[in-house]
Formats: sequence, structure tokens, C-alpha cells
Amino acid sequence: MSETKDKLLEGALETVRTRGIAGVSARTIAAAAGVNQALIFYHFGTVDDLLVAALEHGSSDHVARHRDRLARVSSLRELADVGQVIREEEHSEGNFALIGQLLAGSPAHPKLAAATAAGLALWTTEIESALARVLKDTPLAEFVDVAGLARAVAASYIGLELYAGVDETAAHRAMDSLNELAVLVSALDDLGPVVRRAVRAKLRKSTR
Repeated sequence: MSETKDKLLEGALETVRTRGIAGVSARTIAAAAGVNQALIFYHFGTVDDLLVAALEHGSSDHVARHRDRLARVSSLRELADVGQVIREEEHSEGNFALIGQLLAGSPAHPKLAAATAAGLALWTTEIESALARVLKDTPLAEFVDVAGLARAVAASYIGLELYAGVDETAAHRAMDSLNELAVLVSALDDLGPVVRRAVRAKLRKSTR
């Protein structure tokens, strides 16, 4: 990819972060990228197509950055810890604010909605893989919809980050509660096979 196209992709993402979706235009993106705005139309055709390409580029880059970290997770407790680290890194870079703006703008921009959904799917795929691995030998494995849980986790992190914008204390408290739940579930593995079998039997009975 050319240096100019890279600048435009990064410039588009930075413009959404700093100005919001309503502040996105060929002029503002070009200013952020430090190039002539005519190059947007030369390389991407339209501003919307540039935004779609920028979202695909940004999502792939960020997921790839954390993939190895998620792949090394071996328990729910570790997954919660890694999730917290990732959340803090993505927050510091303004990426949750970016996602919030993209979600807000998606209803009016079908192409952007599809690209936003695809970007989130990259994250949920990695989360789903980690959850399937850490839940495999637990009493919960046969009762949990892992794909659904992965999407719930992703939605929770995004929602709580947006919630923090109006009530940071409450959002942190909610996040701490999610982490505590992960610790409690992980504790089942420390109780031995007899207890795990008893929990599994109880769950089977309660879900009939």
C-alpha cells in the first residue's frame, strides 16, 4: 500500500476520533493526513469508501496486535486480566471513542454499518476462540453458548466504556463485577473433579 493511502487511512480514523462522525469530510481527513483532499477521491472514490477501508484496516491491525496475547490465555481469570489490559490500551488510544462514533453513524451509512459489524466480528472471533479453550474442561462447557457469550463480552466492554463517559465510577464498578465473576467461575477448577462433576450434574438437572 502506498504511503499516501496509509496516511489517508490513518487520517480518516483520527478524524473520527477527534471530530466525531459528524465532523468527517474530505477537508478534515485531508488535513489530518497532511495531503491534498483530491487524493481521497483518486485513491478511494468517495469519503464513505475511505471510511470503510480505514475501518477494515484499523480493525485488522488492532486485532492482530492482541491475537498472540489472547492465544496464550488458559483460564477465565487470565482472560479477564488480558481483557482489562486490552481495554486500557484501546481506551488510551481513543479507539473506544472511535467505535462509539462509528456505531452512532452507522444507521445513516449502510456501508459503514456493514464495515463496523465486520470489524467487531474480528474481535468476537478472537474472544470466542479464547472462551472455547478456557471453558472446554469446565462444568460450564456444555451449557454455555460460547459464540453468544463472546458477543456479550464484546458488547459489555464497548457499552461500559461508553457508560464511563457519563459515570466513570459506575462503569468501573460494573467492570470489576465482571472480573469478579470470572474469578468465581475459575475457582471451580481449583475445587477438584468431584466438585466439578457435582456442579455439572446440578446444571444438567436445572436445565431440563
